[in-house]
Amino acid sequence: MIVIAVALSTCASAAFAQSITEKQADEILKELRQIRQLLERQARGAPAPQAPAAPPDDHVTFSVPAGPVLGRADAPVTIVEYTDLECPFCHQFHVTTFADIKKTYIDTGKVRFISRDFPLGFHAHAKSAAVASRCGGEQGQFWELRHLLASNADKLAPEAVLGYAGEVGLDLKRFQACLAADRFAALLQKDLDDAVAVGVSGTPTFVIAKTAPGAMQGVRIVGAQPFAAFDQKIRALLEPAPTTAP
Repeated sequence: MIVIAVALSTCASAAFAQSITEKQADEILKELRQIRQLLERQARGAPAPQAPAAPPDDHVTFSVPAGPVLGRADAPVTIVEYTDLECPFCHQFHVTTFADIKKTYIDTGKVRFISRDFPLGFHAHAKSAAVASRCGGEQGQFWELRHLLASNADKLAPEAVLGYAGEVGLDLKRFQACLAADRFAALLQKDLDDAVAVGVSGTPTFVIAKTAPGAMQGVRIVGAQPFAAFDQKIRALLEPAPTTAP
């Protein structure tokens, strides 16, 4: 939990560095208060504190997780996002930075973007929202529904999610049957396992690398960072490899 708190605090700093609304600021402060309360409850029965572990290396090795891909499959750069659809920091990224990444790099064929789930336990609707996006995917509307969910992170109660499903034109009877079946448990657990393997401890977290078959060597980006942070990494990966003189 301490690691998560530190990661989310980092995200909060990045989010406040941008222009945010009073409502978004309130959501971020509410999130931090929830984390503090959880930590205080744990601390009352916790053993003597140990020295904190060193943060994991920003350089990671990963493979592309199974699931929908936004952009060209053969794009030269790959970004994998690990998100909690109820997280206000993830919402901040989605409504600001993501739009610029999509316009500049995804829509132009330079980046393939993959969004996977890392629902945090203290968010009541994060897991059900993750399942809902996958149920939308069964009807070919994964990205459309996920966009509405991420854009409305503070409104993910079941009746609201059903409304978003209707907005993107889903067969609601089929959608509700999918939600009730809860057949994505194994895939969600795979997302969590993959996330932990690359050092994810809070949301949003990203891994970015030059596209390659099999395992890729990339770097981790933590938090709702501004477009410039991603732009710098992507440009570096798009540069041609230096050639050596014969």
